Amino acid sequence: MRCISKYLILIIFSFGLFNKGYSNEIPGSFADLAEKLMPSVVNISTTTTITTKSNPFPFQFPPGSPFKDMFEGTPQERQTSALGSGFIIDENGIVITNNHVIKGADDIYVKANGDKDYKATIIGADPLSDIAVLKIDTKDKFKPVKFGDSDKARIGDWVVAIGNPFGLGGTVTAGIISARNRSIGLSRYEDYIQTDASINQGNSGGPLFNLNGDVIGINTAILGQSGSIGIGFAIPSNSAQKVIDQLIKFGETKRGWLGVRIQVVTEEIADSLKLDKPRGALVASVAKGSPSDKGGIKDGDVILEFDGKLINEMKELPKIVAETSVGKKVKVKIWRNNKEFTKEIILGRLETSDDFVAQDTKPKLPKESYIEGLKIRVRLLTKEDVQQRKLPSNTTGVVITEIDQNSPINYLKVNNIIVEAQKKKIKTIGELNNLIKIAQRKTDKNILIAIFNNQNQKRYIGVKLD
Repeated sequence: MRCISKYLILIIFSFGLFNKGYSNEIPGSFADLAEKLMPSVVNISTTTTITTKSNPFPFQFPPGSPFKDMFEGTPQERQTSALGSGFIIDENGIVITNNHVIKGADDIYVKANGDKDYKATIIGADPLSDIAVLKIDTKDKFKPVKFGDSDKARIGDWVVAIGNPFGLGGTVTAGIISARNRSIGLSRYEDYIQTDASINQGNSGGPLFNLNGDVIGINTAILGQSGSIGIGFAIPSNSAQKVIDQLIKFGETKRGWLGVRIQVVTEEIADSLKLDKPRGALVASVAKGSPSDKGGIKDGDVILEFDGKLINEMKELPKIVAETSVGKKVKVKIWRNNKEFTKEIILGRLETSDDFVAQDTKPKLPKESYIEGLKIRVRLLTKEDVQQRKLPSNTTGVVITEIDQNSPINYLKVNNIIVEAQKKKIKTIGELNNLIKIAQRKTDKNILIAIFNNQNQKRYIGVKLD
């Protein structure tokens, strides 16, 4: 009996220590933290002038109609307003917010130091990361907050959001980090922190704090149109700081640029390239004269490592490249012809690079042929096609004109152009047919083809043949 009592005491004592260890991490109240941080969080309001013409008729005149100017009224200007949040990072009044909060604004006003309104000007803004830096136009001093290390933030950690939802300034909400490294299709460089702390319209640009009072994220998006449903997203502070530093220093961003279009390495593509598993980023095309072109990167290469950083997924590469200094010489490890190679590349600047915007055209259709192995109908690519679609002058291949429902590439589109099969350029329909038949006789029946899609972007596709 005495032994049982000792065990019970030991268990209760251990349970008490266990609870005590975790209870230290769960705050009894956020009041002290909120009181400390709220003076550093600001409410942002903007005004934008929109010019409209009144129309007395219940219909619209077509563009260019002579009656349009005759009957429509004189131009009228009206002011629209928007609300957002921000936070101060310098005692002289440097404010961080989202680009979409201040985009197109004629006037920006910041409410800080209680209920005092100040006018603010834009130091720099970056649409790609949705970050903007403002300066409050005053000699008053402010209480700044500092950035924390967002890489140390873990799923399950407590976080606090402070902002201006629906114009209700000074609103504090708390929750946990629900997920990391989220992509939701809002911007080019996405690595969001997901939180269940209530975030609503008007919270955009506001800070997400850890329990030390450090900013680990910039609240930027919510899921759901009607308000918070427990899924909000914040830009990690480590990514944001690099953009903010450049905006403050230069008034603009200076991102690294490789000059490649990339795509995901699927299992089929990995098998076709004899890669051990799907990893890295597959180079679909290389811009002529770009850093990659000068450094020896070729279409069909798989970038496995960039500047000493492993590329596990395709989406990691653009972010890592963008955060690398312009002009830096980096080592890029690639997979080509079943071997690893290392290339040295001097990075260019993204903001000064050419935009690769292609035009989708409808070429004249010459004689067509049916490719049984792919269950598609094709025609030969002509010189007129190349000129009209502004493809590289040496492009050869076949244009897809029809795709059967049971085709192994039924996810492609009519007018896509097949330019390679098994890394061999396609010059005739017969060449493609022969390569398909050779692949069908193999055990794995896999074939790697390269296409130009209808936006004239080159992509590689691993195909499993019947």
